[in-house]
Amino acid sequence: MREGIHPDYYQATVTCNCGNTFVTGSTKPEIHVEICSKCHPFYTGQQKANQARGRIEQFEKVEAVQLQPFFFLFDG
Repeated sequence: MREGIHPDYYQATVTCNCGNTFVTGSTKPEIHVEICSKCHPFYTGQQKANQARGRIEQFEKVEAVQLQPFFFLFDG
């Protein structure tokens, strides 16, 4: 590796808004994040499945309307 062109590598402390901290490697000595695996709804099991179910029901409703027969009555 060439001298002087690479950034310094630190043992970085990552701090979340929830208070969780952990250590990783980075070019910055301290990192602050808003959300981590300890407080993210996907990892904590708090994610709402209702959102996905609502989208599926909406799709099925639109699909049912599109599959209904469509008739024109011509008067003449």
